[in-house]
Amino acid sequence: MENILSPSLLSADFGKAAQQLKQLEEAGVQYIHLDVMDGMFVPNISFGIPVIQSLRKDTHMVFDVHLMIVEPERYIEAFAKAGADIINFHVEATKNPQKVLSKIKQTGAKTGITIKPKTPVSEIVPYLKDVDMVLVMTVEPGFGGQKFMAEQMEKVEKLAQIRKEEKLSFDIEVDGGVDLKNVEGVLNAGANVIVAGSAVFGAEDIAKRAKEFLKILQEKLS
Repeated sequence: MENILSPSLLSADFGKAAQQLKQLEEAGVQYIHLDVMDGMFVPNISFGIPVIQSLRKDTHMVFDVHLMIVEPERYIEAFAKAGADIINFHVEATKNPQKVLSKIKQTGAKTGITIKPKTPVSEIVPYLKDVDMVLVMTVEPGFGGQKFMAEQMEKVEKLAQIRKEEKLSFDIEVDGGVDLKNVEGVLNAGANVIVAGSAVFGAEDIAKRAKEFLKILQEKLS
């Protein structure tokens, strides 16, 4: 299973977003993580469909869209049309996760399901056969730059075990406080998609920092 870096646009300089995406793509980054917040599911507002649509023309990177919004089923088609390649929603944000997964599949986008730190893995077990990715939050969603919750690695290990036992193939993504110091432990727990926000965009040279992450991700495969 491939290891992938998915830098979080939430930490980018939006005045230079297109330029920064180009730098990351040229450095070999395959995914960009797009955090959509509605101010209701989480106590913050970020960006939405128009921003994703406008950035889509600037890069060929996979748009890894993380919906932190209530009733995500209302907007699945719109996000897919805007250019989302992966649509990841919170199990806590909808009364009918299966309906959301069906809607995502209908658009042709890849399916993702997310759990907050206080949500047990058991909440998403019924849906694992229908997802391409599981996102484990290692901070409380809503704000960038928070401290990594190492105890959440137990969930990653559990998901990796289920994936192996059930012969499933979903990616395990980790988002929140990941940096060069702890990324190896995240990979060791079983994650293969790494979200890094300020750890990438906060660097003086974002392309160089991305390459440092990619080197570690590559070495874990060999």
